[in-house]
Amino acid sequence: MTSNDYNSDRLILVCNDDGIFAPGIRSLAEVAGEFGEVVIIAPDRQQSAVGHSITVSDPLRVTPFQINAKIGGHSVNGTPADCIKLGHSKLLNRKPDIVLSGINHGSNAGINIIYSGTVSAATEATILGYPAIAISCTEFSETADLSGSREATRRAIRYVLKNGLPSGITLNLNVPGGPLKGIRWAKQANSRYIESFEGRVDPHNKPYFWITGRLEILDDGDNLDLNVLKMGYASITPIQYDLTAHLFYNRQNGDLE
Repeated sequence: MTSNDYNSDRLILVCNDDGIFAPGIRSLAEVAGEFGEVVIIAPDRQQSAVGHSITVSDPLRVTPFQINAKIGGHSVNGTPADCIKLGHSKLLNRKPDIVLSGINHGSNAGINIIYSGTVSAATEATILGYPAIAISCTEFSETADLSGSREATRRAIRYVLKNGLPSGITLNLNVPGGPLKGIRWAKQANSRYIESFEGRVDPHNKPYFWITGRLEILDDGDNLDLNVLKMGYASITPIQYDLTAHLFYNRQNGDLE
């Protein structure tokens, strides 16, 4: 931390999708605390792969909690997007200067972006007008070495605080476990899961399915997030929630007949 990093007037909102007890969010809160006041608003349980879902049929319950003298916040029995919406509308006494989501345990590069609750929390913040970064370590283990993720996060926060972000843009940062080799700007890889559903039987003799699969990369290039990660670098990808296929739209002329 440099002497110029910390600003006592700066408010940083921290969220995730692994839940408030995950090591990653506490590590992220510690790094965020180097830059300003931190408030955590995060799910009270594991919410991985919920995407941008929100709770509409059940009550949302909020419970205050405290990690230490400097860092505390609220746990929510909802999704990551719920947490950001509640923070924006009800739980914060002032608007955050930046929103951070993570540090997720597991990669959110390639097609994982659209499934990720971590990315969706950051995207919801962007929708609401806040600069936001989603951060993920590619290792799933809760004992993973997050030193590289912490340093990459510091650099990304400094970048956003200095330069801002264009309207509608979220930064998606993915970092290999271990020390940081470097950070490269990257594009989202065109990818998909080749899935299978394994049929099983539970102890009550009732059948169920368990999803398994492997990730398939459909394009190539050293500037793709998945390939940048394979080379040992962190990838940082600017993403947007505007899903319009602009190139296709611009080729259309007149009404559809």
